[in-house]
Amino acid sequence: MKQDMSNHVLLELENLSKSFDLDHGFLDTLKFKKGRIVSEKRSVHAVNNVSLKIHKGEALCVVGESGCGKSTVARLVAGLISPTKGAIHYDGQRIDALKGKDLLPLRKRMQMIFQNPYASLNPRMTIQQALEEPVRHHNPSFSRDDVQDKVANVMRSVGVDPSWAARYPHEFSGGQRQRIAIARALTVDPEFVIADEPISALDVSIQAQVLNLMLEAKEERGLTYLFITHDLSVVQHFGTRVAVLYLGSVCEYADTATLFSNPKHPYTRALLSAVPQLSDDKPNHIRLKGEIPTPINLPKGCPFQSRCSYSNPRCSAELPVAIEQADGSVVACHAVEEGRID
Repeated sequence: MKQDMSNHVLLELENLSKSFDLDHGFLDTLKFKKGRIVSEKRSVHAVNNVSLKIHKGEALCVVGESGCGKSTVARLVAGLISPTKGAIHYDGQRIDALKGKDLLPLRKRMQMIFQNPYASLNPRMTIQQALEEPVRHHNPSFSRDDVQDKVANVMRSVGVDPSWAARYPHEFSGGQRQRIAIARALTVDPEFVIADEPISALDVSIQAQVLNLMLEAKEERGLTYLFITHDLSVVQHFGTRVAVLYLGSVCEYADTATLFSNPKHPYTRALLSAVPQLSDDKPNHIRLKGEIPTPINLPKGCPFQSRCSYSNPRCSAELPVAIEQADGSVVACHAVEEGRID
């Protein structure tokens, strides 16, 4: 499929980090260690020094295991939570510090599709009310007929019959609800859509329909996507570039074709080896061993060292730096840097 790509950077994440405090009061910080009481404040380090760029017209997929920080990145970009460190720039403007009314113009340009279609729609509102609300909010000059026409047109564009508008969310299937959630995001004509695992709660038979719907909307409306997923087969179909996260850090960042044809980071190779292939007579699965470190106490060096077969003393002592490779991919791995991986 031909991509309408541009060199214009629409979104940039710059050294983005997010920690969540586990201890919220003085008494919570008190711990009993080695026979005495000490004060120790613990935090979950969900996102660690992430730097990414999304160009206008592309679909950047962020992948990784559950708990790697994918959804936290999505919520940081959407402004639902604030970063602990770093900056987020949208179309050249820093947005991570915006509050209240300053966010209103951004909300119209940027919309989010959530993972669970059963929880993202208000059960007390009809579909008509749910879709009219953002249109009225962002277009106060619209007449009642303008609002209804807009809603009806968007519903048709996502394959939802406008005659269903008087129904409530519980009357629809999961796939239909997700179509309605996509319609709600499109009612304000955004240019950037954050999709946080939008198909993981749907039946496999429905997933392809929703994905194709999102691709059609991308082509017709010139949308740019930040697509969060753990399904690499979806990435191959949907994404133009891929960022692989492990314990909140980017370990590899490349265009989709390069990543699938020539993965470099040991973690990326392990992920791709787990994707079922019909042509594989003898699948060469890479089985990761060792314990997954906790995001509360991250290891000093590379976060993947405890599960990596290429790990050496440098990996335990020094955090790898992301380095651009000859094919344009960016990899944070000492073994790749030193040429220890074939």
